[in-house]
Amino acid sequence: MYERIHKQILANRIESEPRRYIQVVYGPRQVGKTTLVNQYSEQISLPYYYASSDAVFADQVFWLEQRWNAARAMLIDSEKNEGVLVIDEIQKIQGWSEIVKKLWDEDTRNKTGLKVILLGSSRLLIQKGLTESLAGRFETLYVGHWTFSEMRDAFGFTPEQYVWYGGYPGGAGLITDEERWKQYIRESLIETSISRDILLLTRVDKPALMRRLFELGCIFSGQILSYSKIMGELQEAGNTTTLAHYLNLLDTAGLLGGLEKYSPAIVRQRASSPKFQVHNTALISAQHITGINVIINCNEDWGRWVESAVGAHLLNHSLTGHYKLYHWRHGSFDVDFVLEFDGRIIALEVKSGTFAKAQGLGAFARKFKPEKTIVVGKSGIPWQQFLKLDPISLF
Repeated sequence: MYERIHKQILANRIESEPRRYIQVVYGPRQVGKTTLVNQYSEQISLPYYYASSDAVFADQVFWLEQRWNAARAMLIDSEKNEGVLVIDEIQKIQGWSEIVKKLWDEDTRNKTGLKVILLGSSRLLIQKGLTESLAGRFETLYVGHWTFSEMRDAFGFTPEQYVWYGGYPGGAGLITDEERWKQYIRESLIETSISRDILLLTRVDKPALMRRLFELGCIFSGQILSYSKIMGELQEAGNTTTLAHYLNLLDTAGLLGGLEKYSPAIVRQRASSPKFQVHNTALISAQHITGINVIINCNEDWGRWVESAVGAHLLNHSLTGHYKLYHWRHGSFDVDFVLEFDGRIIALEVKSGTFAKAQGLGAFARKFKPEKTIVVGKSGIPWQQFLKLDPISLF
């Protein structure tokens, strides 16, 4: 159904290579991880066992061992040397990484040819489990939000549709009914991600505060707010540490990030005011009272959507391209995005609206001597073209 480059990567690792590592596939909800492995299973000749912990209580630790033993029995019954076990939503099982380590090491000692794929939608809990228990035993494959090129090829999206409706494949068939599409994004994606990938699995003392922080971040996506101003906007008692923690949780769920200010001084970066950036522009559009036909004809509002789409494109690629993404501001000068890779930096400004604001590129260039300064939009790379680029190719 959905062709993504990740499927070929996964197939090469599983079928073409010996059993060497656990394959961990993770990313936000509803980006096609389960579809990916289901398509993969239809193309292989190995015995295949799939189980999902999505409906399993977190404290049922024996469930995972039972599924693993069932896959072992399948392999024996098949009389083949190798088989594949897939566990979906692995992060829901408490202590999952220790159990996986024990079972994987048992198979290694017994020379059992069971290849393992773990799927997860909580980046924070997946990475925590991997670093705590499974060092040296895994490879990761991040499956992020769909790019413009993928939505265009799969569903015929125009650049303008992608800016408004974002990169959720499950909602693509609903865009002719704006209210139905918005309801799907709000209920099936936003609410599910917050309630099941954050609140159910992580301690959050003030869930209402975190939800309001998410709503505020969507409203101000592309803008820089100090934590004191954020608390004022939220009208809620709290502190900067709590807000930074909640923003980090929203970021790891693939919802809302907070870009730090670029500075060679790491301490100053971490103490800076964040620039809100959604991972997917659908998260903004689904909470807005108007539709695409109104926004696209309002230059200032449409410019904000385009900048958020460019930012989401950069943010999602940073998770696979391994570059770091920042913003920069000094006095009246600012730069929308700063990319840092292998000691090199690129400053990038988005100019899709009617008024220019690229003066910050000159100030940044004088201060930091970047490898490149890039304008996306008027007088630079058209934003429609930029959304097709892999940002790592800019270096």
